[in-house]
Amino acid sequence: MMHTNSLIEGVVAKHAHPAGCEQFILRQIQYARSASQIKHGPKRVLILGSSSGLGLAARIALTFGGAGAKTIGVSLDTPPKEEQCGNAGYYNNLYFRQYAEKSGYEAINIQGDVFSQTTKDEVVEAIETYFDGEVDLIIYSIASGKRKQPDSDEYWRAVLKPTTQAVTCPAIDFATDECHETRIDPATEAEISATLKVMGGEVWESWVDTLINSESIAPGCQTIAFSYVGSPLTYPVYLNGTLGLAKVDLHQTSHALNLKLANFDGGAYAVVCKALMTRASVCIPGLLPYLMMLSKVLDQRGTNEDCNAQMQRLFTDKLYGPQEVQVDSERLIRLDEYELSPQVQDCVRVLLQEITPENLPQQSYYHKIKAEFMRLNGFGFPQSDSASSEDTLTEETH
Repeated sequence: MMHTNSLIEGVVAKHAHPAGCEQFILRQIQYARSASQIKHGPKRVLILGSSSGLGLAARIALTFGGAGAKTIGVSLDTPPKEEQCGNAGYYNNLYFRQYAEKSGYEAINIQGDVFSQTTKDEVVEAIETYFDGEVDLIIYSIASGKRKQPDSDEYWRAVLKPTTQAVTCPAIDFATDECHETRIDPATEAEISATLKVMGGEVWESWVDTLINSESIAPGCQTIAFSYVGSPLTYPVYLNGTLGLAKVDLHQTSHALNLKLANFDGGAYAVVCKALMTRASVCIPGLLPYLMMLSKVLDQRGTNEDCNAQMQRLFTDKLYGPQEVQVDSERLIRLDEYELSPQVQDCVRVLLQEITPENLPQQSYYHKIKAEFMRLNGFGFPQSDSASSEDTLTEETH
């Protein structure tokens, strides 16, 4: 296998391993099959952002975790080129589709930019072709850093910054296992506006509007988007930052969409998840130390959940459970109860006080988190340790 410093740049993977990505998908499928099964789930599901993180976990849960759903997954990933592997999302889509079809489930992969009208048109056509013209659930799980402006070559670019005052937080480099303090200055008004354009709820609403206008909404159709709130320990870099503003905008959008889908006896919800290890979350400034210590405390209490466990619980207990949809006073579906337990937060606070930039890479949970990150990209499995990382596969996308 390649050395770690040739695989990673900072907290971004430069390569993916096809054989390891297949094992990554298989493990998630096995979990979904063994978990508490979804009894009243949707049968025709559109996932916008299907190739990693919560979008991928939701797709696996709804197909293999009891609902037996047909799925259309939309994502923009890097396919393999001559002497170069594709990214992990490409292989995740490939292997999910192979195992879904082998088990008799319809699984359509659309390679496209969710911000473009061309992709919307392609999805509407796919819904007509494969879903008999209607969709039961729309999942919005986009973690993009930029969005092309309409009729322009310019882009809106999201930033991960505080909004009121500068923040100093630890920055980790997985390639060198080094950590140093970094200062992040507040975002400008233009940066805040651009971040809302990329990460807020506008595009989610435009997708639902498109499907309403094309008469693609089934009776009882639901839509969800994933969010995070966190605790006071993460507020400086998250809730009080540009990302937090984008998530508040997402929550507000859910209320507007809920009124629109009420006409179809459906609903729209923002789903607040716990802090999770994903390819996107590792890029959030200062979040990794918190995630490390949170994982340690939740593991000790037996209440830690990864993306797959969160999604299985979402669909069995919260969204399609035996009772009405479970929401809080702000009409949010909450999956962060274990994280925000006062006892858990007290323990995490104490552990974080013991961390310095110098000792952080020596923490046992640093190596656990790094191993999880490597597995997201197909490394750390026996198959990826023994096979060549230059293997490539191809797939025709619909």
